Amino acid sequence: MGELRRLASQGIPDGAGIRATVWKLLLGYLPADRALWPSELTKKRSQYKNFKEELLMNPSEITRRLEKSTLENQELDGGSQGLLSRSEISHEEHPLSLGKSSIWNQFFQGTEIMEQIDRDVMRTHPDIHFFSGDSSFAKSNQEALKNILIVFAKLNPGIRYVQGMNEILAPLFYVFKNDPNEENAAFAEADAFFCFVELLSGFRDNFVQQLDNSVVGIRATITRLSHLLKEHDEELWRHLEMTTKVNPQFYAFRWITLLLTQEFNFADSLVIWDTLLSDPDGPQETLLRICCAMLVIVRRRLLAGDFTSNLKLLQNYPSTNISHLLYVANKLRVHSGG
Repeated sequence: MGELRRLASQGIPDGAGIRATVWKLLLGYLPADRALWPSELTKKRSQYKNFKEELLMNPSEITRRLEKSTLENQELDGGSQGLLSRSEISHEEHPLSLGKSSIWNQFFQGTEIMEQIDRDVMRTHPDIHFFSGDSSFAKSNQEALKNILIVFAKLNPGIRYVQGMNEILAPLFYVFKNDPNEENAAFAEADAFFCFVELLSGFRDNFVQQLDNSVVGIRATITRLSHLLKEHDEELWRHLEMTTKVNPQFYAFRWITLLLTQEFNFADSLVIWDTLLSDPDGPQETLLRICCAMLVIVRRRLLAGDFTSNLKLLQNYPSTNISHLLYVANKLRVHSGG
């Protein structure tokens, strides 16, 4: 795996489904032993199918199934009129029940999240036909993204859904769906779900609002970026934060929470992710080094700029040579290590 990580960090070729397989390995979804792949994939894909059946069901369907099983039991017992008496519909199954454990109460709460997910998915990469447009292909891809995010939200009530998760899911699903292996492409939704969970586990603290001001929350992560810049380029750090008063939260919040998916074109962001996912210490450290390198690369413009021009530059990062960016980021690692 060490050799695979080293090669992946230099960029994975686009063809032959190599990136899809390597990402699954790097995220621990596929075991290192290739002989175990078929059984592991069958197990996980079946598990996701069960999640969908349990969690994406409308309460009306749950109630209908309950009624059906009750009717079947009555028929086995000799049968009645086939009508449920009022007393047989429990309080928890009634649509007007306000009880916390009521399936309807949980459903209505979930509906708000679903509407947010729906809005965000519709806005995901509007310039890429894979994700947007009226084609049945784009619609089915949008549906898959929605399913994954809803299942995740229901399985993780502590986090639920946070705006921007759609942007982190999109590259995973895109890469897996474009696998030339038809079976893998057909199960892209299930595979993307588990890889999304794994990827997010390393960044979940960025999405938990209660942790924002804690030592592990997003603000603490941004402070670490500030310290990294100060360590490597104190002149630039001083100009940005002391002279022009550009608070790193103004630009780095989006860089970090969305894993740089919004700062570069989609193809370039996939190459950046090859490097992010290949770090044995987890993607967070590499992400901070890349963010620091982004600042260093445009240092001359930043040193010449004031608050307004610098903020505009960093919120609309200029197109750059990705290989050079990753080279500079890697030099920061060597410098820190030395």
